[in-house]
Amino acid sequence: MQNLVAALSERKQQQLYRTRQTLDGPQDVVVHIDGHEYLSFCSNDYLGLANHPGLIGALKQGAERFGVGSGAAHLISGHSYAHQALEEELAEFVGRPRALLFSTGYMANLGVLSALTGRGDSVFEDRLNHASLIDAARLSGARLVRYAHKDISSLQRKMAQTGTGGRLIASDGVFSMDGDCAPLVDLAALAAAADAWLLVDDAHGFGVVGKHGGGWCVDQLSAASENTILMATLGKALGTFGAFVAGSDALIETLVQQARTYMYTTAAPPALAWATRTALRLVRDGDELREKLHELLRYFRSGAAELGLPLMPSETPIQPLLVGDTGAALALSAALHEQGILVTAIRPPTVAKGTARLRITLSARHERAQLDRLLETLASCYGKAFRVAR
Repeated sequence: MQNLVAALSERKQQQLYRTRQTLDGPQDVVVHIDGHEYLSFCSNDYLGLANHPGLIGALKQGAERFGVGSGAAHLISGHSYAHQALEEELAEFVGRPRALLFSTGYMANLGVLSALTGRGDSVFEDRLNHASLIDAARLSGARLVRYAHKDISSLQRKMAQTGTGGRLIASDGVFSMDGDCAPLVDLAALAAAADAWLLVDDAHGFGVVGKHGGGWCVDQLSAASENTILMATLGKALGTFGAFVAGSDALIETLVQQARTYMYTTAAPPALAWATRTALRLVRDGDELREKLHELLRYFRSGAAELGLPLMPSETPIQPLLVGDTGAALALSAALHEQGILVTAIRPPTVAKGTARLRITLSARHERAQLDRLLETLASCYGKAFRVAR
């Protein structure tokens, strides 16, 4: 017990301690915490669907029809008509033969890698991949090899240095902390030449980028081969919860039979799947929302450039403001909080040492006046944060 207390104390001293904030109401661009109102720029609710009345109504309808809990794993008696219908609609939407629902994106990535790789195999991952992909490779028993961010030459060298065994390349589609996009066309060509799997985690692209919000993977690899695996989550742009994997019939059936995070987990509430069907329709028909979101992105980046704020290169709703020093990033986040604005400071080990930043995320529900308020507050607080950190 004392070791835990000491470790927690050390974590605080190293400025790595994290705390939770409890929202008093629904997720939105304006939230309420402890009786105070805040303008939020730290949600992944990119299209503003998490509190959409259509989804709320669909969830109620789903609960009335299917109840609350699923009662069992999918392979026992927990797989409902709502799950099946959503899987079929997701597969059609992303243009893949089949899709399979998982409880979370984390569990989806663990399930895929544990089913397809093991001892004697190699998994090649971008250095900035999400933690779930890194953990999945480690837990699979395969050899984890990490290549330089978006560097195809680095990946080629790493692959040339490996021996026999199966191979799988894994990459975020849109990188969650930097907001940039993976070179999927080049990755797909390399995977095909090496007879390797390509797993794309498109959690932050699905619903936001590409034609009708199909995501970065579908946009870049519309005619994906059988060795391509798409994973995307439902709790970001779609505003609900869960994840899915899409690919060939043989791939999905293999996951049904061998993905332990699918086989041994109680199915998600069918009412959630029912509500997600409505979310999917809103995404498919949501070009107006995406157009507004991208107009806001252009407006924000232009305003930041005029103010000399060092935004990292990103054409997605993830707009990282590079700070560098961990203390300064925390001070800047705290200063914004005092002004009624929520923006999360991202620190090591989530990002590399010396690259602490504010992870600013935009939603289609934001308005220009709210972006102006954020920009003005950042301009007044940015320099002061470094002085406070010293």
